[in-house]
Amino acid sequence: MSERRALADATTMRVGGEAARWIDATTREEAVEAYAELLATDEPHVLLGGGSNTVASSDDFDGTVLRIATRGIQELPAPPAPHRPEGEEPPADESVVLRVEAGEGWDALVARTVADGLAGLEALSGIPGSVGAAPIQNIGAYGQELASTLHAIELLDAETLEVRHVPAAELRLGYRDSALKRGDLRGVVLSVDLRLRRSADRRSQPVAYQQLATALGVDLGTRVPLDDVRASVLALRTAKGMVLSDDPDSVSAGSFFTNPVVSARFAGELPKDAPRWSVAPEPSATVLPLDADTPVPSLDRPVPRVKLSAAWLIEQAGIERGFTLPGSRAAVSSKHTLALTNRGGATGEEVAELARYVQMRVENQFGVHLVPEPVLVGLVV
Repeated sequence: MSERRALADATTMRVGGEAARWIDATTREEAVEAYAELLATDEPHVLLGGGSNTVASSDDFDGTVLRIATRGIQELPAPPAPHRPEGEEPPADESVVLRVEAGEGWDALVARTVADGLAGLEALSGIPGSVGAAPIQNIGAYGQELASTLHAIELLDAETLEVRHVPAAELRLGYRDSALKRGDLRGVVLSVDLRLRRSADRRSQPVAYQQLATALGVDLGTRVPLDDVRASVLALRTAKGMVLSDDPDSVSAGSFFTNPVVSARFAGELPKDAPRWSVAPEPSATVLPLDADTPVPSLDRPVPRVKLSAAWLIEQAGIERGFTLPGSRAAVSSKHTLALTNRGGATGEEVAELARYVQMRVENQFGVHLVPEPVLVGLVV
């Protein structure tokens, strides 16, 4: 189907001008045909899923929006069971692989897996958007990341226009990053294979995030009922305006900036109360005899890296919740400084202007450049 439509009508930030052409691909065949045509004509285009991670200019877009709207969830044949000694009982839990079409809604998928007693996605409840976009960003929240359950994707390759099976290892998933996001792999995600655990006692993966553990009243590492995890995560996200609803703060693209990852040495120069999490192992100590030569440090040794809290940096740079620039209809969320919101009638340019101002304040205060998380169409941040 081809029609004219505004990006503002299909994105959670509700900004974006009208596209010259709009295609909703509801079948795999439509997606392949439309994408092949776009590549053949070299026409400007935007690939869209649920629209939760796209912020577009309010100027009209002289190109095509291809929205992947395919549906379908199937359970694949169970992977081979590991060898067990004769007479040993099989484990109560079993591994399950689901193949999910790219246009399925992410949170609807999580709700279904929780209802079916499948563990692995429960802490990712409430994240808006489509399944096909999940591996591009390697979505994550409350101690879970897609990388821990992603088995493979089916990719419509931009180079060959063939559909190929890409194992998760080839996507080189990192913090809100992947080979797809970096452009090392180009194409359209058609489906996602997820390896989950069928939980005999309907309990979650071990809780791995302190805020979630506190909300549940348990220690880190505890397995709790799947339904409890989902309910607690939805409550936490709702309190931050991060669940789509009538709340004005939910008219956003979620977290607008990624948490910066810096060297441990740089992080050590920040105030002591700056939140930080190690993302690479510290080099281990080496014991040498007194008469031994001092070893030359290997260039291959990993540099210790630390993840900082973008929200903390923004707040300490003087940006308060609800902040807005004079005359602008874009604002920092009144619940969470990491989200930028459309207070009604904002343009994409107003959102980008506010984002640049936040970046400038943080960079001037701490020397840290905040990187936007959403896909920007016709905008510079």
